[in-house]
Amino acid sequence: MTALGQITRGLRTFASDIADGFFEITHNGFALLGLAVAFAVITLTARPDLRQTGEEKLMGWLQSRQEAVTGLQSEREARDRATAADPRDLPKSQAAVAYWLSRKYRVAPEPLSALVAEAWDVGQRNRLDPTLILAIMAIESSFNPFAQSAVGAQGLMQVMTRVHSDKYQGFGGHLAAFDPVANLRVGAKVLQDCIAKAGSIEGGLRFYVGAANIEDDGGYAAKVLAEHSRLLQVAAGRNVPILTPPSAAQAPAQPTAPAREAAASNNSEKVALLSQS
Repeated sequence: MTALGQITRGLRTFASDIADGFFEITHNGFALLGLAVAFAVITLTARPDLRQTGEEKLMGWLQSRQEAVTGLQSEREARDRATAADPRDLPKSQAAVAYWLSRKYRVAPEPLSALVAEAWDVGQRNRLDPTLILAIMAIESSFNPFAQSAVGAQGLMQVMTRVHSDKYQGFGGHLAAFDPVANLRVGAKVLQDCIAKAGSIEGGLRFYVGAANIEDDGGYAAKVLAEHSRLLQVAAGRNVPILTPPSAAQAPAQPTAPAREAAASNNSEKVALLSQS
């Protein structure tokens, strides 16, 4: 017999021995497992108290696992629903604006941080100064997302929802006026159209408040521009004193521009002007 044949025969014998050993181990393992299962069944049948204890422990473990999974899902869903962000995660200029507005308008810095970040994003996309968008929110609603004026201006930027209902279709309909991000985006679009129509920021603000065809806008444009100037300084890192607005007990629930109220009752062209935006 050649050396190659001997090697081949040796390999076959080795492989056969391994297979037999594996089968023997597996067979014995299954046999032991079967015995263990049978013993467990007999024990649990003979000892109902042990079965009950085991069932209670298993149920408790399953419930704890379910609560852990459900808790994580609920926490994740809450984070997704919340309009909030950690101001420490913002760029320095945005964080400064968020903290300043938080102190002045007595609003938590976390939701304000989300609005500040959104204003920067929307402003870049629409070629608007983000601090102008924030200044309008400050004057219009003092950052109350549920504010509503007597003439139907709603949300953070006091958009005339019935006039601009088409702009909310992409956000799920007119009720999105009370969603802070949706209202901000629609308000920025309306502001952009008003500025383009007027040819200037001040003129655009008069269009925005519905005072384009009346002499007095109630000081609205001046108030927005003054707050805009302060926010620009804050974003630049300057120390700007906080002139705290009247408290909720001393002021209306939602600040509104007098010109918008006057225009709604005295100027029949208001809706037509805004509907062209």
